[in-house]
Amino acid sequence: MRPEPLAAGRAGDTGKRVAGTVCLMRIHQLNCGTMAGICPTRILVVEAPDGLVLVDTGIGLQDIADPSGRLGPLRHVLRPPSDPAQTAVRRIEALGLDPRDVRHIVLTHFDMDHIGGLADFPDASVHVTTPALTWAVRTPRFIEKRRYRRAQLSHGPRFTEYEYGTERWEGFRVLDLGHVAPGMMFVDLPGHAVGHAGVFVPGGGDDDDNRDVLHAGDAFYHRGQLDPDVRVPALVPPAERLVALEPEAIAMTHSGLAALARRRADSLDVVCAHDPSGPGGL
Repeated sequence: MRPEPLAAGRAGDTGKRVAGTVCLMRIHQLNCGTMAGICPTRILVVEAPDGLVLVDTGIGLQDIADPSGRLGPLRHVLRPPSDPAQTAVRRIEALGLDPRDVRHIVLTHFDMDHIGGLADFPDASVHVTTPALTWAVRTPRFIEKRRYRRAQLSHGPRFTEYEYGTERWEGFRVLDLGHVAPGMMFVDLPGHAVGHAGVFVPGGGDDDDNRDVLHAGDAFYHRGQLDPDVRVPALVPPAERLVALEPEAIAMTHSGLAALARRRADSLDVVCAHDPSGPGGL
């Protein structure tokens, strides 16, 4: 599977023809939570034809107002920011956009640094894979109960869930999210958490500001895990395995993403949540 070709838009935009017109999308990569003063939390804001679409949310306003109740003891390790300017709602305002236009939020997984801003967009539909929703919310095991923060879901988000079928793209299982934004897809990237997924957003060409983007969530932590020419800090691999709920899948996911990044080097940026280097650096 490959999303249908898109009509060219202005630099930084993607375009798709709908009923004889061209609908333009712009993809913003934003840092919505610098952890421990050094580690960003990358989200995507997509200006889609029917409103704004977020890929993850980062830390939210309520997390900053009540870090103890919302984030729990792990806040002492992550040391999330206390500046509301780093939240998605404030970043969107800084772009000159209206946070009330956020129609959809697509989650890579349910870790606290990825869903904290959900409550800032209570009217948005939240799109998740069924395995992620099942193990994080419906029937969590002991390890998920300790890991995920129910307080961040206390506002009652409206979930739409998806099961993988037989559809594949570039060797990965995928789920069509074209009804959320043209050409958008969930991409199955197991390892970090049960139901963990990347989110693909298509670009309109080979221009540096008009490339496809695959937000891989926490499927990798550092650019060097995909590029052998980049040195990986020694602490990254053990830290990754320490928090992974499906550690046996990490190597397979890294290998698949590395091969994809090589094959599509001229048109695709593969980015993750917490690496400040590489394409779309924050």
